[in-house]
Amino acid sequence: MITATDLQQLQHGDHGDPFAVLGMHAAGGKLEVRALLPGAAGVDVIDKKNGRRVASLERVEGTDLFCAAVPRRKNPFPYQLDVDWGSQRQLLEDAYRFGPVLGEMDIWLLGEGTHARPFEKMGAHPATVDGVDGVNFAVWAPNARRVSVVGDFNNWDGRRHAMRLRRECGVWEMFVPHVAVGDLYKFEIKSAAGAILLKADPFALRAQVRPNTASVVDRLPAPAPHSAARQAAIGVRAGVSIYEVHLGSWKRSGQPRADGLPDWLTYRELADQLIPYVKEMGFTHVELLPVNEHPFDGSWGYQPTGMYAPTARFGTPEDFRHFIERAHEAGIGVILDWVPGHFPTDAFGLAQFDGTHLYEHADPREGFHQDWNTLIYNYGRQEVRNFLVGNALYWVERFAIDGLRVDAVASMLYRDYSRKEGEWVPNKFGGRENLEAIDFLRRTNTVLATERPEAVTMAEESTSFPQVSRPVDQGGLGFAYKWNMGWMHDTLEYMKKDPLYRAHHHDQMTFGLVYAFSENFVLPLSHDEVVHGKGSLIGKMPGDHWQRFANLRAYYGFMWGHPGKKLLFMGGEFAQLREWSADRSLDWHVLGDPLHAGVQRLVKDLNAVYTAYSALHQLDCDPQGFAWIAHDDRANSVLSFIRRDTQGDFVVVACNFTPVPRHGYRIGVPQAGRYREILNTDAAIYGGSGVHNAELATDPFGSHGHGQSLAITLPPLATVMFKLA
Repeated sequence: MITATDLQQLQHGDHGDPFAVLGMHAAGGKLEVRALLPGAAGVDVIDKKNGRRVASLERVEGTDLFCAAVPRRKNPFPYQLDVDWGSQRQLLEDAYRFGPVLGEMDIWLLGEGTHARPFEKMGAHPATVDGVDGVNFAVWAPNARRVSVVGDFNNWDGRRHAMRLRRECGVWEMFVPHVAVGDLYKFEIKSAAGAILLKADPFALRAQVRPNTASVVDRLPAPAPHSAARQAAIGVRAGVSIYEVHLGSWKRSGQPRADGLPDWLTYRELADQLIPYVKEMGFTHVELLPVNEHPFDGSWGYQPTGMYAPTARFGTPEDFRHFIERAHEAGIGVILDWVPGHFPTDAFGLAQFDGTHLYEHADPREGFHQDWNTLIYNYGRQEVRNFLVGNALYWVERFAIDGLRVDAVASMLYRDYSRKEGEWVPNKFGGRENLEAIDFLRRTNTVLATERPEAVTMAEESTSFPQVSRPVDQGGLGFAYKWNMGWMHDTLEYMKKDPLYRAHHHDQMTFGLVYAFSENFVLPLSHDEVVHGKGSLIGKMPGDHWQRFANLRAYYGFMWGHPGKKLLFMGGEFAQLREWSADRSLDWHVLGDPLHAGVQRLVKDLNAVYTAYSALHQLDCDPQGFAWIAHDDRANSVLSFIRRDTQGDFVVVACNFTPVPRHGYRIGVPQAGRYREILNTDAAIYGGSGVHNAELATDPFGSHGHGQSLAITLPPLATVMFKLA
């Protein structure tokens, strides 16, 4: 029987087990139906089999609870509630007549944090139960006193759909009839202390566009098919050239939107415009700054609140999948920036989700990121780890993502990252390594390699942590690639210097080869190098107007010849002058200047040469693919080297980082014959001076340890690539 305590708790939204008292129950040898319907004037019970009214529920005085015994019935039966709202009547399915959502195996796997696909059960999923359409809801909040799902479908009243707690795993769940795709919802959580929290769904597949923060019911995308071709295209033996893009500022439509939001291109417009451009430029992959839903435009997506929801700024999840499909149709792979290192403190998000430090550490020395004013995931908690590992698999499996570039890995690996003495907590062995984060990264990479071997992960990792891109079973972290931050920093510092002084800093261009094969490296000229007062890439180059462009062209030639996969942030391919801003389009108008257009043509040709000649990419991550010709000509600021493939084919690369052309410059080569230029960054079509080499024949005397040599012309501030004719 229902007690006075039950009545009071139901009325105040404080009942921890509403399924024990609401719905249809045997009581005193009879069937009794109980429904909590705030705002209702009357309620009748309808037998679903014959549509007959079998009972009229009576309001319990002073409450919104309606209850009554069903005459002449002893066994439970399907029923509906005919509710009189005063101005209208509504025929409702009673959510409290349906059984549990989660199966026993799901309960077990969620509880131990090993559910391979938690996104299939957690969150909101349209379902049909006993012939009734609705949505299964599930949310992890083990320390909550009560959890309800709220939305327009119940006037955002937390008393209407208080959920069932599965104590074995701390998940609250419920099937709610009549809710459909497109409906808004949140979870209303009553903490142990009695605070009412209104939270977006951590597993939401879709969300409202900012500044609104509700989750949106959507269908889980079907698994994408495996692709051996896409797997090969991003492997270490492939030519991988990545165009890094912020979707909100690559281009703008220039047309005001009816909703008052910025004139962003949609996912479908980007599919029509961005993908053909990437293809035309010869890039093999496009890397997107985070597309996870996020409240603050200025975070560029790096402070996500909806890890499973593509941002609604540019369209729906279906639109985003269309974008990816169009990319794949064009032969372009898609890489996502993924942020499992921290999350923002917004009240509607994960912070103190059930009134406790659930997803984050309670101790700010472990759980608060001082650099970004964000919270750090508690990787030692199995449910948190499962949430994140499942998220990585979700993007790869359900959206056919080819790679995840994991952001800020260094901040995850070290407990003392960006902290002073006394501001961090040592691990259980007294060390600075974050053992739980290391285990999480290994687990993520192992799951992806097992479930979706066609996808890779890339680490943005700026320290000397060992074996980042080595297999887990060999003691590594399991990433496929690591960003070479040291190479980027050293070479950009060199290029900033006046050529007059470069001789004194020659090692900044050669030092990267000391460790170039210790990891599988990507050479990144990313968004981080053209923002926050750093200026543009062309803005870093010294000299007069022509020399700045020549310097950048020479640098790009050096980069594309250097071992390692390539990454260039948007705008760099045409030497944008202004520093990048997420609040405006790139400056496409500068392509009217032949020097800018020349850089764009050069990058296109560099990609073509890089992918066409296996010597330039096949052994990017293998020391057998590289050999110096001369690394010590610091007086002339000249570098020369050989790139090889597995069949012994080779390309000769020579770089001159001074504005002085050098005629008759002799370099040793491994084979006699006639050599031709396959690329010259000083070519007139790129805006250069046009100094070049006609087809050259080797001389039969040695140089640089080779029995044959060439006397070449090195154009000013240029990189030249040669191949046997």
